[in-house]
Amino acid sequence: AGKDGKIAVVVGTVTDDKRLYEVPKLSVCALRFTETARASIIKAGGECLTFDKLALRSPLGKGTVLLRGPVKARAAERHFGKAPGVPHSKTAPHVRAKGRKFEK
Repeated sequence: AGKDGKIAVVVGTVTDDKRLYEVPKLSVCALRFTETARASIIKAGGECLTFDKLALRSPLGKGTVLLRGPVKARAAERHFGKAPGVPHSKTAPHVRAKGRKFEK
């Protein structure tokens, strides 16, 4: 909707997805592209940019959308929230090892 005509920016590798039958025309900027991903983007009439080309085109980053992964996917996030043992708590306790007598 509001992202039409903008450049998708990925700090990482863009890989191909065989589940996508029709790739829309889009501009993607990334560190690396796999050969199949690059081919499917260019075949759809889109373009693959690197960060140095993006810096020349829009130095202030106007007209770009930064795509990020899940922020709460860290392993430490399991231990945050209601205290473990409290009713309706899904929080994992900090343990040295699994078993008896290991919670400190």
